[in-house]
Amino acid sequence: MIGRLCVIGVGLIGGSLVAALRERGLVGEVVGCARRAETLATAEYLGLIDRGETDPAAAIAGADVVVIAVPMGQYRALFDTLAPVWPEQAIVTDCGSTKTSVHADLEAALGRLPSNFVAGHPVAGTERSGPAAALPGLFRHRRVILTPHAQAAADATARVRALWEAVGAAVSSMSDRHHDEVLALTSHLPHVVAYELIGTLAAAADEREVFAYAAGGLRDLTRIASSDAGMWRDIVLANREAVGQALDAYIAGLQAARAELLAGDGAALQRRFAGARSTREQWIRTAEVD
Repeated sequence: MIGRLCVIGVGLIGGSLVAALRERGLVGEVVGCARRAETLATAEYLGLIDRGETDPAAAIAGADVVVIAVPMGQYRALFDTLAPVWPEQAIVTDCGSTKTSVHADLEAALGRLPSNFVAGHPVAGTERSGPAAALPGLFRHRRVILTPHAQAAADATARVRALWEAVGAAVSSMSDRHHDEVLALTSHLPHVVAYELIGTLAAAADEREVFAYAAGGLRDLTRIASSDAGMWRDIVLANREAVGQALDAYIAGLQAARAELLAGDGAALQRRFAGARSTREQWIRTAEVD
C-alpha cells in the first residue's frame, strides 16, 4: 500500500500505473505533475489523480513513492529542478525507454546516483498518448525491466519490483547498457522502420492511389507509426549509438535481400523468408508471460 504517490507525467504509462493501483486498492493519495494545467484537469476528471501540480518540487513533497513518466527529452531539465529538493524519504523510479541516458542525466544533475532511485522500464504501451489513453490492465502479463545502479539500495529495488508485480507485470533486472542494446533492436528500430516505411509510401508519385490500395498487412506493420513523433524522436536520440548499430544490421539485411531479388535467386529468398517465419512463430509461442 502506497500512502502518497506522486506521478510526474500522467500520460499513457503514468496514468495506466495509477489506474491499475487504484483498481487494486493499493494507493491512497495520488499527486499528478504535468507541464500543462489542462492535462492535470483531465487526469483529475478521469479519477487518476487527487490533485495536480505543475511544479515538480511541489508535487514530490511528502511523497512515499515518486514515479517519473515523462518523455526522454525532459529528463535532464526535470532532474535539474529536483536536485535541490531530492526526496530522500521516498522511493523514486522511472518509466523511460532508455536507461544509460537516465543515469547520466541524473548523475549530471545531482552529482551522484542516489540510493533511493531505481531505474525501470515497463515494456508496454499503445500508439495512443495522454491521460485519456490510460488502461488499468496495460501492464498485466507484460514485462518490466529494472536497471538498478551499483549504489541503489536493495530495499528500494525490492519495493519497485513489488510495485510492478502488484499490477500484474513480470519483472526482471539487467544492466542499463544491456537494456539499451536489447531495446534498440526490439522497440526502437521497429518504430524507425514503421515511420520510414510510411514516409517512403508518402513520397510515391500518387500518394492517394498508393494508400487507396493498401491492405491490412500494411496497417498492421505500421501501426506504431501513429505513436507520438516527438516522444520517439527523444527516445532514439537518447539511445542513438545502439539504435544506429541496429539500423546498420537492418540495412545490411535489406541490402542482402535486394541483391538476391535482383539476381533472381528464389532459393535464397525462400530461405530468408522461411527462416524469418520460423523465428517469428517460435517467438509468438513463447512470448506470453505466465
